[in-house]
Amino acid sequence: MNKNKIKPQSRPLDGIRIIGLEQYMAGPYCTMLLADAGAEVIKIERPKHGDPRRSMPPFVGKGDKKKAAGYMAYNRNKKSLALDLSKTEGQEIFLDLAEKSDVVVENLRPGAMKKIGLSYELLKEKNPQLIWALISGFGQLENYKGPYADRPAFDIVAEAMSGIMNLVGFEDKPPSWTIYGMADIYTGMVTAYGIMQALFMRERTGEGQLVDSAMFDNMLSLNESMVTLFSTAGQSPTRGVPKNLFPRGAYKTQDGYIALNVPDNRIWERLCAAMNREDLKTDDRSKNGTERATNATFLEPIIEGWLTTMSRDEAVQTLNDAGVPTGPVYSAKDVFEDPQVKARGMLMPINDPEIGEFAFTRTPIHLSKAPELPRNPAPNLGSDTGWVLRDLLGYDEARVKTLISNGIVEQD
Repeated sequence: MNKNKIKPQSRPLDGIRIIGLEQYMAGPYCTMLLADAGAEVIKIERPKHGDPRRSMPPFVGKGDKKKAAGYMAYNRNKKSLALDLSKTEGQEIFLDLAEKSDVVVENLRPGAMKKIGLSYELLKEKNPQLIWALISGFGQLENYKGPYADRPAFDIVAEAMSGIMNLVGFEDKPPSWTIYGMADIYTGMVTAYGIMQALFMRERTGEGQLVDSAMFDNMLSLNESMVTLFSTAGQSPTRGVPKNLFPRGAYKTQDGYIALNVPDNRIWERLCAAMNREDLKTDDRSKNGTERATNATFLEPIIEGWLTTMSRDEAVQTLNDAGVPTGPVYSAKDVFEDPQVKARGMLMPINDPEIGEFAFTRTPIHLSKAPELPRNPAPNLGSDTGWVLRDLLGYDEARVKTLISNGIVEQD
């Protein structure tokens, strides 16, 4: 653990060591963000199998060199330790590693680590500065445990129970999920934020702590507008047209769709001017957001009719020139060709020496006084086992060979 001041031109978390007890998406995305920030992340995986996402399609490459795209995306800049935590010898290795680490990130099934005798309560006695971030569906911190604490959860469960699914889609259709894994990704981001708070507190107190991150809580906080609307106005928003603003949604042009949002009368007046419909500024049916929402069937054909006289790019340019913030609805191909995406470096090329170079999404924050993100490919299973045992933990060669032969660890 490095307590010195950060060196110029270092990534923010240089010198911080993190253990990833992680699988699927939420934990791996969290530690990927921290690895991008400069932390040394040692991902612990089961020998022979590894993170389940190693076996989930789509795959890139062929034969023995075939790799899962999802695993590649969320595990860059990490090291892999293939370790059997169900065995006593494996648990001893974990304890040795935790004593030399700053943070543990865990998103296993609730209670999995406690069941084998490894938990934050035990580890903090050996390493009082250790921060343990615990990701679960419903939260694990004592005094805040609810009746669902022991339930496993996937992203769609958190979307459903937070009310988000109830708002996605149309009135005459069933509730719909958003993008695959949104609750996992957002939870990973929130957990990384919690870890940064704990690291900052540790600088002041010298003590670690438990960071409790629940997917349900995180998605509920993301759905803040629903909570506020119900709390203050007694309204329960539903799928379809919002009750208090219009227009909002995807609108068709000659060759694609644009995203249009009019949150207030000022923007509405600009839209009316752009459409040459000054009369709609004072029409009782469109004088405010509530009236516009109520009279959507009257206004929608007017807006749609105007937009279908233009191409997507023409509509975007016309509306932005008029002060109405608008953007095109992009496909993946559009994103890859967009000059703004290229200027921001958001598609980061990473070269895997076994299967080639592919683009992945960059961690979005830019820091003016830190170097660019590292671009190391996701590790092969057990690729860093030898380094962890020999160099970091100081085990002699005889012990390492015994651990390998007994299946406690696996080395690539």
